[in-house]
Amino acid sequence: MPTITEKIIQAHLSEGALQRTKPIAIHIDQTLTQDATGTMTYLQLEAMGVDQVKTDLSISYVDHNTLQNGFENADDHKYLQTVAMKHGVLFSRPGNGICHQVHLERFAKPGTTLLGSDSHTPTAGGIGALAIGAGGLDVACAMAGRPFHLAMPEIINVRLHGRLSKGVSSKDIILKILQILSVKGGVGKVIEYSGDGVKNLSIPQRATITNMGAELGATTSIFPSDEVTKEFLRKQQREEDYKELFADDDACYDQIIELDLEKLEPMIAMPHSPDNVLTVSEVAGLKVDQVAIGSCTNSSYLDMMSVANILKGKMIDSNVSLVISCGSRQVLHTLSSNGGLATMIASGARILESTCGPCIGMGQSPISNALSLRTFNRNFYGRSGTLSAKVCLVSPETAAASALAGYLVDPRTIDYELPKEPNTLNIDDRMILIPNEETAKTTKLVRGPNIKPLPINTPLDHEIHKKVIIKVGDNITTDHIAPAGAKVLPYRSNIEKISEFIFMNVKADFHDDCLANNGGFIVAGSNYGQGSSREHAALAPMYLGIKAVFAKSFARIHRANLINFGILPLTFQEESDYDAIDEFDELMIDNLHNLHPDTPLTVSNTTKNTHFLVNHNLTYLEIETIKAGGTLNLIRLQQSTT
Repeated sequence: MPTITEKIIQAHLSEGALQRTKPIAIHIDQTLTQDATGTMTYLQLEAMGVDQVKTDLSISYVDHNTLQNGFENADDHKYLQTVAMKHGVLFSRPGNGICHQVHLERFAKPGTTLLGSDSHTPTAGGIGALAIGAGGLDVACAMAGRPFHLAMPEIINVRLHGRLSKGVSSKDIILKILQILSVKGGVGKVIEYSGDGVKNLSIPQRATITNMGAELGATTSIFPSDEVTKEFLRKQQREEDYKELFADDDACYDQIIELDLEKLEPMIAMPHSPDNVLTVSEVAGLKVDQVAIGSCTNSSYLDMMSVANILKGKMIDSNVSLVISCGSRQVLHTLSSNGGLATMIASGARILESTCGPCIGMGQSPISNALSLRTFNRNFYGRSGTLSAKVCLVSPETAAASALAGYLVDPRTIDYELPKEPNTLNIDDRMILIPNEETAKTTKLVRGPNIKPLPINTPLDHEIHKKVIIKVGDNITTDHIAPAGAKVLPYRSNIEKISEFIFMNVKADFHDDCLANNGGFIVAGSNYGQGSSREHAALAPMYLGIKAVFAKSFARIHRANLINFGILPLTFQEESDYDAIDEFDELMIDNLHNLHPDTPLTVSNTTKNTHFLVNHNLTYLEIETIKAGGTLNLIRLQQSTT
């Protein structure tokens, strides 16, 4: 009676038992990193003294920080290439494609575990892998052969029925689920798909859905591995990786959602949250200024050919800027061979390289006050690089039709030819560098001047007495905490510099207030830290002396990152206690050396002469980690005693 999730976890279980919400640890088969998080990950791997990685496969992708307007990004890429060759990690060169699209095409396997330093790692769930996003330090630990620790998730079954109508896409499926569950509805859960509708979805369509499971806050999302999976792998010339994988007929789930695909309409996520979802027909006619098509969510061959077929023989509206980025070199090469790329260019589209690009704020910021339609996965405030822009998330079909019209269009109202899968693909992995014993011996690491040493935290004090440096509301994202974009991303390997940008669009003087008060506390509402896996949103506050975050609730990855860097994640027992705290109130926590699971802490607000209780919900291992001042400190401590 096990689910797909339970079958894979059971096969990889190294600690614990399959009891919902209880601590477990699993063996990791594969890891991936990308360049915006990878530099710190490999610096941490080096700090552990690891010679060669212990996984079946680890691969370093360059797809985020590809805008080279200074030496910083290029230097990071050279470091990533040399550290990969030295430590047994494959290296996907700039231009080869977005990590999730390339990994789906060339490496992801049904029934395996994948841990990635990117929150959209669950894309590989479209092929039946248990793929989980995590902070870079957790990925470094997995490469070092350590198991990955998590709470055994609850499992939601989404049953898909029927077939999508013309003009409706898999993007609309996941936007509908976001409308149902919200951005925090998947926290602590896996979303597992089944039903007769699954066989009508291609692997890239399934991957679009699992990709945006990250926006639900889910641990991961996963589809069965079936004949569609087998055919996808055959075309990728790796049919030997196929493994049939289904849930048992009598599998037990914690929640079931039924979705009739034939009744689904084109959907749109309005600003500034992926769950602010309406039907396109409800807001059709809105003037559009920019359209951006691509990202790891919607950049597959089928997505691109849908766009090309809609654009064919037409010119985009004179007031619309249309940019398109394919997900991989394989997709781009196929489009260039079959005429799809020429069609896009003839329509007036601007073709970008096969990278994350505008999705991560790396160029193509829209005009002031723009309405920007994007096929991406996030529309958080400020993420596009234009604070006044209104960014909406739509399918490739809606995006292309709207680019032609100059206003939001329901793609069901236009005529175009549905694309077909190519019979063969041009398989060319020459942009992926493979290490060997010789490269391990002869490669010299190259560290540019922007790559700074890792900041080290101190062990936990018995008592912490600090001021509240910032108080924020619900659904604060890692983009709020550690902004993305071309201005900030080049400093991902320089924590001292990147700390200057923390909360820059929320409280401009946060950095200075931390320095003036020798660190302090953060107070937040529910779902604090949703979004990207970027550990910089914990690492930089640690560098600035932040010792604890008090919140109504936390997003999974960010909570783990806080613990990894020795910051206490504390939740209010009574949410009304959040309202009673103001910025610069002085709070005191004591008796911290006696931390124990399930035992709350008493916090004194010495400014207001009040007290309140908080839960830490830490496991024994997490308590040990916090007391040491973070995971790296704990590893060093363990190594010194063996």
